[in-house]
Amino acid sequence: MSEAWELIGKATEFVAEEMGVALKRSAISPNIRERMDHSCAIVTLDGSIVAQAEHIPVHLGSFKVGVRNLLEWMARESVVLRPDEMMVVNDPYISGTHLNDIMVLAPVIAGGRTIAHVVNKAHHVDVGGPVPGSLNPGARSLYAEGLVIPPTKLVRRSELDQDFLSLLLANVRDPSTAYGDLRAQIAANRRGAERIQRLVDHFGWTAVEDGWRESIQHARRLTAHDLRNLQEGDLRARDVIELEGRLLPVHVALTIGRGRIVADFVGTHPQVEAPLNAVFGVTYSATAFAVRCVLSSPIATNDGFYDCIEVRAPAGSLVNPIRPAPVAAGNVETTQRIADVVLRALGGAAGWSIPANSAGTMMNVMMGGYRRDGSPWAYYETIGGGSGGRWDGDGVSAVQTHMTNTMNTPVEVAEREYPLVFTRYGIRAGSRGRGLFRGGDGIVRGFRVTERTTVSVISDRFLEGPAGVHGGEPGAPGRATLIRGSRRTPMPSKFSVQLLSGEEFVLETPGGGGFRRQPRHR
Repeated sequence: MSEAWELIGKATEFVAEEMGVALKRSAISPNIRERMDHSCAIVTLDGSIVAQAEHIPVHLGSFKVGVRNLLEWMARESVVLRPDEMMVVNDPYISGTHLNDIMVLAPVIAGGRTIAHVVNKAHHVDVGGPVPGSLNPGARSLYAEGLVIPPTKLVRRSELDQDFLSLLLANVRDPSTAYGDLRAQIAANRRGAERIQRLVDHFGWTAVEDGWRESIQHARRLTAHDLRNLQEGDLRARDVIELEGRLLPVHVALTIGRGRIVADFVGTHPQVEAPLNAVFGVTYSATAFAVRCVLSSPIATNDGFYDCIEVRAPAGSLVNPIRPAPVAAGNVETTQRIADVVLRALGGAAGWSIPANSAGTMMNVMMGGYRRDGSPWAYYETIGGGSGGRWDGDGVSAVQTHMTNTMNTPVEVAEREYPLVFTRYGIRAGSRGRGLFRGGDGIVRGFRVTERTTVSVISDRFLEGPAGVHGGEPGAPGRATLIRGSRRTPMPSKFSVQLLSGEEFVLETPGGGGFRRQPRHR
């Protein structure tokens, strides 16, 4: 076929990017509006991913799992979407991440028939449950993490379903923000559907369909080519994630050959009664991210790329739990460890191109309560750390790494909207791992609350700092300190606590590991 397929493929990627811009600009919460904690994609009728925007890594790979799960559910239940109708779901065992990520899917109609779907995920700051922010460190089941939304029609005949909306808003702490963010998701899908319709009007449906097919095949060819350049064989690695002073193992065995890669997580710790379990969509996403990092070609992240990656995760394990295991932190912390362990294993095939461990935590902070006027509030952010040293240079300081790709929440925005005062924000000097090439430094971020506030933190790498490679030294472990007057109390990596007005807590994120032992000078 002509080279029009490449133009069509790139135009479709741009549609996903434009959807993301529309979502960001019309959202209410700083988490989406400032931090851009959302992702968008275009998929075929059978759920094959055609194009994705460069948004949140843990969202993107999960579309491969979540969209197909949703479409299969719709087929079983004989649910059909008419023009300008949309489905919504946040059940992690369907959508593939955690409850905070609300997924909205809409059909694309051309010539009187459905030709594709547009879909987005956005992290809602609060979806109910016992703690503000809904990422509950003490959860023992999914039902302690917030409102579970099964596949439901969100928009019917162009109108937002009021019964569903009433149910949602009655279960969240900040209804106006939830409503605004949901409307932003609807607007993003409408923009995406409109743009795909214009693409079909311009090129014709046959050319667009052929272009999508060729884009997927092209990505599959490039991925297989790059995987053949890696050393074939069986590779293994192990890492750990923390839970109440214990170190839970995450194992992976990689098999590379014939332009494919298989990741088998046999030997990983069984699922736990704590929110560290990662649903299969998260495990697949983190694995795909790590594989993508070692490929040299400019490969579109569509189904052609994903078709070359197989993930085997034992049911009932930390990386593929059985419902109703809690999963909120699996999406934000265990996902980081999966990426770490797969990258470590890939070091056996890609050699010196694999860097030392990065911070290894998203350092999730959830806060909430009531303002003086009685109105509720909820706040969420992740804090960056240091990236690992590399074969050709030091790691980067104070940056989001691996499975998070969010932006910084500006201090001015957070202080304007919430009863918070930031007491410190800067580079955590001296936290980088030493080596010929050093890791990047982490971040110090301190908060003082001006109203009674519930604070929850879910993080990791407090017991062991991010590892160096080739003899490089580890980065400094993370730390959390609660300050009440003159009393300073060290806190674990996962906790919830009540703070009174004037009380403060300080978070220090890990530095990246060092790369290669420094030569000794005589």
